[in-house]
Amino acid sequence: MTNRYYLAVDIGASSGRHILFSKENGRIRMSEIYRFENGMKKKDGHRIWDVEHLSREIVAGMKKAGEMGKIPVSVAVDTWGVDYVLLDEDDHILGDVYGYRDKRTEGMDTLLSEKIDSRELYEITGIQEQSYNTIYQLLADQVMRLDLLERARTFLSMPDYFGFYLTGRKANEYTECTTSGLVDAESGNWNRELIRRLGLPQEIFLDLLPAGSVLGQLRPEIAAEVGYDCSFIACASHDTASAVMSMPDPSGKGLYISSGTWSLMGVESEKAVTDEEAHAGGFTNEGGYGGKITLLKNIMGLWMIQSLRHELDDRYSFAELAKLGQEESDFPALVDVNDNRFLAPDSMIGAIQDACRQKGMPVPESPGQLSAVICRSLARCYADTAKKLMDLTGQKFDSINILGGGGQNTFLNRLTVEESGLAVNAGPSEATSVGNAIAQMICAGEFEDLAQARACVRESFAVETFS
Repeated sequence: MTNRYYLAVDIGASSGRHILFSKENGRIRMSEIYRFENGMKKKDGHRIWDVEHLSREIVAGMKKAGEMGKIPVSVAVDTWGVDYVLLDEDDHILGDVYGYRDKRTEGMDTLLSEKIDSRELYEITGIQEQSYNTIYQLLADQVMRLDLLERARTFLSMPDYFGFYLTGRKANEYTECTTSGLVDAESGNWNRELIRRLGLPQEIFLDLLPAGSVLGQLRPEIAAEVGYDCSFIACASHDTASAVMSMPDPSGKGLYISSGTWSLMGVESEKAVTDEEAHAGGFTNEGGYGGKITLLKNIMGLWMIQSLRHELDDRYSFAELAKLGQEESDFPALVDVNDNRFLAPDSMIGAIQDACRQKGMPVPESPGQLSAVICRSLARCYADTAKKLMDLTGQKFDSINILGGGGQNTFLNRLTVEESGLAVNAGPSEATSVGNAIAQMICAGEFEDLAQARACVRESFAVETFS
């Protein structure tokens, strides 16, 4: 029997990858076939995305699959959340596509508070206030480029835009759009009254498409370029939602950390939790596959390690930094990893040292000491968040599933066990791509439902347990 292939395109903040998946002898097989660089560019003092570059790279990776003779049944694209593209009446991109680390949203929280109380907003959307959320970015558009916003005819999240680029069809996928802070947590649709109160144009927001829906076939010119035609699936296109799909627990009732540039720690829920305790605790309710809610907390994550590595001129691999950190594991300093000073500092080393200095703690100097402070601080935050999630949900957990590349940091995994008293199950490492693929495979009938797909994930990928 000829293998049926599914192409998952997973684009993160620093790189993108194309991974081919198939199902053989009851197990999921995967093979990375293409990888490319990504990152925010600096332009006129702002941080922006090069959307044309990303579009070309998506097509280049799809073409690679054709050259290998492994024609996919379908393709899907997932990305980070909150960022978006505005199209004019001719479907051309309006202005620059800003990145979530850009500082143009500074002060927009004050403007938003004039339109709606933060507690009321949380009750409506379930989304925690974060300066980079789409709602603040759109308010910045109102203030800084109103003429462009008035010319806009379509709002597309990043993966929505790539789906449009490949198929010519426009839609807003549910999981990605929940990160905007404009979707009603109860109904799962845009809250049109909220959009009106904010003074945003209603007509640019399209009806929400459920994750796992067929968007359409490739545009003829794209099909000609890549050498084949296939369908495009609107997977759970927010990368966190895709990663959570890959949790190797068929019940879906475990604690998880989607660990990469960000650490998203939470549980899967049937409905949003929007009480005062959740609001005060910094928890957010994002959309998941099947209309579920991923109740989670955004934690700064491995961005801090990535920034440290780059600031050290990439002299050390991530594994080497973890080893150096382990050698300095007794260094007695901790920082609040969710402090906004770590969001986009000119110097991550300087930001960590200043935070320690201000708290009267020893100041880390060596790469090992800096790595130890980051990892120990992350582990402490994971432990505190696990406890709060148990209090919020009334559930008890005995382990944490660490999904994604961050699960390969054994030093951090062991610290998490020590701090939380919970076992850690690390894997699969390519969790987001796996989730992207199984959404396609469910759509194609390879699996009956998500529970069956998760059971197959557990059998197909190595999961290392730390206890």
